[in-house]
Amino acid sequence: MSVIHRLDTRAPGFDAALAALLDRDAAQDQAMETAVRQILEDVRARGDAAVLEYTRRFDQVAAHDMAGLEIPLADCHAALQALPEAQRAALQAAAERIQRYHEHQVAHTWTYTEADGTVLGQQVTALDRVGLYVPGGKAAYPSSVLMNAIPAKVAGVAELIMVTPTPGGARNPLVLAAAAVGGVDRVFAVGGAQAVGALAYGTATIPAVDKITGPGNAYVAEAKRRVFGTVGIDMIAGPSEILIVADGSTPPEWLAMDLFSQAEHDELAQAILLCPDGAYLDAVHAAIERLLPEQPRLAILRQSLAGRGALIQVRDLAQACELVNRIAPEHLELSVADPQALLAHIRHAGAIFLGAYSSEALGDYCAGPNHVLPTSRTARFSSPLGVYDFQKRSSLIQVSPAGAQTLGQIADTLARGEGLPAHAASARLRLHAGSADAAAHGFADAPVDAPSSASS
Repeated sequence: MSVIHRLDTRAPGFDAALAALLDRDAAQDQAMETAVRQILEDVRARGDAAVLEYTRRFDQVAAHDMAGLEIPLADCHAALQALPEAQRAALQAAAERIQRYHEHQVAHTWTYTEADGTVLGQQVTALDRVGLYVPGGKAAYPSSVLMNAIPAKVAGVAELIMVTPTPGGARNPLVLAAAAVGGVDRVFAVGGAQAVGALAYGTATIPAVDKITGPGNAYVAEAKRRVFGTVGIDMIAGPSEILIVADGSTPPEWLAMDLFSQAEHDELAQAILLCPDGAYLDAVHAAIERLLPEQPRLAILRQSLAGRGALIQVRDLAQACELVNRIAPEHLELSVADPQALLAHIRHAGAIFLGAYSSEALGDYCAGPNHVLPTSRTARFSSPLGVYDFQKRSSLIQVSPAGAQTLGQIADTLARGEGLPAHAASARLRLHAGSADAAAHGFADAPVDAPSSASS
């Protein structure tokens, strides 16, 4: 088995080869779908009792009641204080950078006033309660706690409920410490589809939330897909991806390790390098073969690189940009001498890392932007997780008496054209309304007294 695919855009059949490399088996596992549906229905019907039963079965956590599954916040703060100083300082430094970045994303209520006194605008409010799913299986990710909790708190979410599996009862101290740093309000040692169901439908112990965010395994992803509509979700996350565009100016070992950094997540992760210099691709290939045997997650890396990894020789950097937009990767590194020159040609990518020193791993932990990103080519139409995912917008419409004359006639005409006579009548009733009636409903006679255009 080759350690990684080698492709050339000039070779016959390249498009078919690339399509095969990018293709993920879309066939759903019917047994998994059935299991998830049954778990969700059971949690909805039996609440806490079902959550306890599935947690005993899947995580071997023998709690007698839900109180045994709730992790006190005091334990989270104790875990933070017990961390080695270097870990605690790193966690807090990352949190500060993530918060500072996301504070720039906050949207605010705004209005403007038309000449006739009609006021239009948008009111921005935070979600009331959000559920954060934090994996706890193959790997535990305290960074995911920060990336989900901090933008929610910046948005003004009142209550954050975190769920995380604890297989065999083992609690990850870094995850608990991150919950303390991120401002999580309640933590439950529950995972899998049963945790998603509890958050979506609510139980006697776990309150129903308005939105569920955070990555998980295939069962969690399927559960999130099924409860969407009852609650909001961030996205259906697939395996991790990295795409690197290189011009040959970066040490080959750097890029070999950057490819490893995503391929080590799981066997279905994807790592691809595009470069016009065949000799440089040879050097990266050699670095991969040299460095691979010493990697702790060797088995996962071998399967990921052999199955979905590729070194691709392109005609030039312009063609590399075309391929970037076709692939629409989760993570994109522009490891070239002048990354800004390429940036103008990039339309589809979750996060873009500019220059040789901007390794994707820095974005995973502490650069500041969110590491919850669109995968599986969904960067064509979606964005990284952000404060905007925890805010919602309501339209504001305050029509003045004068405005009702203009808008009423337009609405009347369009409603009759659509065959909706009650709509038309509702609009007509306000035509030629008297100023006394208008004043009684809170409108001033003169437009100059209407609210001024402003952000609030």
